[in-house]
Amino acid sequence: VQFVESGGGLVQPGGSLRLSCAASGFTFSNHAMYWYRQGSGKERELVAVISSAGGNTNYTDSVKDRFTISRDNARNTVYLQMNSLKPEDTAVYYCKAHGWFGSYYTDYWGQGTQVTVSS
Repeated sequence: VQFVESGGGLVQPGGSLRLSCAASGFTFSNHAMYWYRQGSGKERELVAVISSAGGNTNYTDSVKDRFTISRDNARNTVYLQMNSLKPEDTAVYYCKAHGWFGSYYTDYWGQGTQVTVSS
């Protein structure tokens, strides 16, 4: 299982970024996908989740109406569109797959991509 995350960077408050997480090594369309983030000195927190077919999504309260999670199962990729970014959104963002992978029930994490919101 591998993930390649991209799209992070430095953006001014109020700006937008789109994160991508390209997956390989498992049947992507069988798994819900998650975005987490971890700010400096903070615990990792769940940001958003999308069901395997993409029909259901959920967000932590602090990003509702600003972030949108989506997926393209033909491209084995999950996205996080982030709008109206705030300094408190600064963190390393990770994608995650959870569930059964063959005979293992486990989590697989991406390597993380840094998002910095600053003027």
